[in-house]
Amino acid sequence: MSTGSGAHSAPAPNSYDDTVHDETVHAEAAPVTGKPVASGPANATAPTDVTATPVGAATPEATRADATRATSGIRARGGRIAESAAPGAAGPTGARTAAGQRIADGRAAAPRKGTFSSLRIRNYRLFATGQMVSNTGTWMQRIAQDWLVLSLTGSSAAVGITTALQFLPMLLFGLYGGVIADRFAKRKLLLLTQSAMGFTGLALAALTLTGHVQVWHVYLVAFLLGLVTVVDNPARQAFVSEMVGQDELRNAVSLNSANFQSARLIGPAVAGVLITAFGSGWAFLLNGLSFVAPVAGLLMMRTAELHKVDRVPRSKGQLREGLRYVSGRPDLIWPIVLVGFIGTFGFNFPIWLTAFVYHVFHQGAGTYALFNGLMAAGSLIGALLSARRGSSRLRLLVGAALLFGLLEVTTALAPSFWVFAALLAPIGMVGLTINVTANSSVQMATDPLMRGRVMSLFMMVFMGGTPLGAPIVGWVTDAFGARIGFLTGGLISMAAAALIGLILARVGGLRLKIDLRPGHPHVRFVPRAPGSTRSEEQELAPAV
Repeated sequence: MSTGSGAHSAPAPNSYDDTVHDETVHAEAAPVTGKPVASGPANATAPTDVTATPVGAATPEATRADATRATSGIRARGGRIAESAAPGAAGPTGARTAAGQRIADGRAAAPRKGTFSSLRIRNYRLFATGQMVSNTGTWMQRIAQDWLVLSLTGSSAAVGITTALQFLPMLLFGLYGGVIADRFAKRKLLLLTQSAMGFTGLALAALTLTGHVQVWHVYLVAFLLGLVTVVDNPARQAFVSEMVGQDELRNAVSLNSANFQSARLIGPAVAGVLITAFGSGWAFLLNGLSFVAPVAGLLMMRTAELHKVDRVPRSKGQLREGLRYVSGRPDLIWPIVLVGFIGTFGFNFPIWLTAFVYHVFHQGAGTYALFNGLMAAGSLIGALLSARRGSSRLRLLVGAALLFGLLEVTTALAPSFWVFAALLAPIGMVGLTINVTANSSVQMATDPLMRGRVMSLFMMVFMGGTPLGAPIVGWVTDAFGARIGFLTGGLISMAAAALIGLILARVGGLRLKIDLRPGHPHVRFVPRAPGSTRSEEQELAPAV
């Protein structure tokens, strides 16, 4: 396929509820009637008894660590738990807004499962097998496409323009793709989009193998591929939950990323050999043929085993409804903005890696494939670690974004070839962590009827910024050199992570506290209101 969870070094990528602990409490909201609150099933390392506490009753426990659970109705939905303070509950916790409460106190954790637990589901196995084949072809085409453009033009800016054209349709029409994904059966949509992606690969292969290819042909094919992606991305993202259900959603999203990154290890290596021995055309041909596998997998699925999701009927204002839904959720909108900054300025690896290979290290296509393979190895490790992780935390997202920018700055200043190469694997691992954490947590926090539109906005921001960022980054790289271009992307990513991390802390009613005493966490977020107890402190960012 032409998109995946590989960030912008890939043809394209993939709740932002902060979870402060690894345990999860699943409970249903109790009406405010003065009766005892009955707790639902709890998957927690230490179950908390809240069954005997009347709503609104003032108890000694209300001032301790379980105050918000003992005096609140707890509502579990998807991956978040929103707590509303009960009448009579005193203190700063009860005064927080619902959105701030989700950020400060919400939990999206799930019981730790096996790394490959979602593969027990037959439909998902078919899907994953097909994607593995087409993802390998996609990576072959990606390497061949970048190298073909660089060979035809000798310009990093031209590589940036190609990338920008591929993501321009997502910027222009991405939200409409989400409306389509919510309105129609996603499996049928994917049959159409995956077939169309295969035809774009075959078309580029025909032009290249016959010797008629020009750079504008590559531009055109990239733009057409982007048009198909507008519908394919939200449909494919939302279809995962129909195959595996909510319980296995995070694991399946992580395995999708692992799938994509595994193909990233194979595809560039094969592409490097093909380009060196025969030229780019054969890589394009194999990519086009690889889409037979996902189409066959979709046709072989047992539709009766899919988790049914009501489709949204056609009506006016659906696009505005989706935007209002996200704008009213600070726990969604600010992380999406963060991902947008990183996607626009931090994930321009086709530009930077080709520039380093071509202009700094004076190597060929094989070295470019090696660099992509090293990033893929790191990304694969990140994906497998994410598959085992039981939670999606805002502090993890913000912390990973800060580390990602720092690694890019360090790599840009690497003094030698092998130091540069060695740093690519950690960049891949941290970048994939950002992607998986954002993707899975957004899906789990979103109403199923809104999921297509929310994911289209997520992908539009993540990928749609590339038409703006890639030409700018390409120009900086051409004008000032590969190191300055890479350095600029890292600095912008760090600045965005720091700023939005502080905004999220403010929304959650928190403030940054620095404590230099030995034996104490040196940096953490604590409630802004004075007099809060230690047990109420919600640490969005661990000490570093």
